[in-house]
Amino acid sequence: MTEQPISGMVDAIIAAHTSTFAPEGSRLPAQPTPAATSQDPVYLAALQACSALGFIAIDAQCLAQAWQNQSQRTGQFDAAHWPDMPQDFGLAGADPQLAFPQCPRALGLYGVLPSAEWVGRMARAGVPTVQLRFKSEDQNAIRHEVAAAVQAVQGTNALLFINDHWQAAIDAGAYGIHVGQEDLDALEGAQLNAIRASGLRLGVSTHGYAEMVRAHAVQPSYIALGAVFPTTLKKMETAPQGVARLQAYVRLMQQYPLVAIGGIAAEQFPAILATGVGSVAVVRALVNAPEPEAAAHHLLACMR
Repeated sequence: MTEQPISGMVDAIIAAHTSTFAPEGSRLPAQPTPAATSQDPVYLAALQACSALGFIAIDAQCLAQAWQNQSQRTGQFDAAHWPDMPQDFGLAGADPQLAFPQCPRALGLYGVLPSAEWVGRMARAGVPTVQLRFKSEDQNAIRHEVAAAVQAVQGTNALLFINDHWQAAIDAGAYGIHVGQEDLDALEGAQLNAIRASGLRLGVSTHGYAEMVRAHAVQPSYIALGAVFPTTLKKMETAPQGVARLQAYVRLMQQYPLVAIGGIAAEQFPAILATGVGSVAVVRALVNAPEPEAAAHHLLACMR
């Protein structure tokens, strides 16, 4: 298929994509090249190149395998074509019977909120999708807050997702739940089946290629992509992804409703929406605003 030396392919990939994924001024540090799982020349070249472009080990390995698959599928190595076909990432052929219920492709402005009171305020302000992210170890307090959040959106058009507390969400009759990668990994098959059988929608957070592939394995209702920009709300294991990576993720995962999240302010909405995501999630832009309802109205206008 190719007789180019590996070093030449590495240089070609880096030259073709540095301006997109590692531009001056926002360059993510190069990463050590991880262990190879294939000796295919295209795989080895892509593994080195993607590491040099700042992709962490699991994502560099995922991209390298996709680049190998792309080259085998097309019969040629193309340094300029960043992999973006689902079949090259193993994302084709899922069983629709195992998919979680659908939700709107455009979830719109998505408020991630700390309490049922906040959920109610933003739902009444017209925010179309809200998530209760209530942190507590007290199970009674969790059940109470989730039930209160469900009650708070009654009479509005808001869709309510509950972060993590899936059993309480089922019991209270929420619209859906949202889980991070660690929480997804902690769910056993019987628990996932219980959530699916309840009719609740499932949203999953992702922070790169490998996690998107992991999320696809359970066929959630939507996939969140982030963190796009730096955020102080939680300790992030991965660096901010940036708009260029977000654009690449959207091209690959467009079979799902997609939510951009992480440090996004109103002035960044045009660039985020231009990637094709159907939803922008915000936290501080609402809860830290001097006038949250006015902030919600402004952000809703930015979505148009």
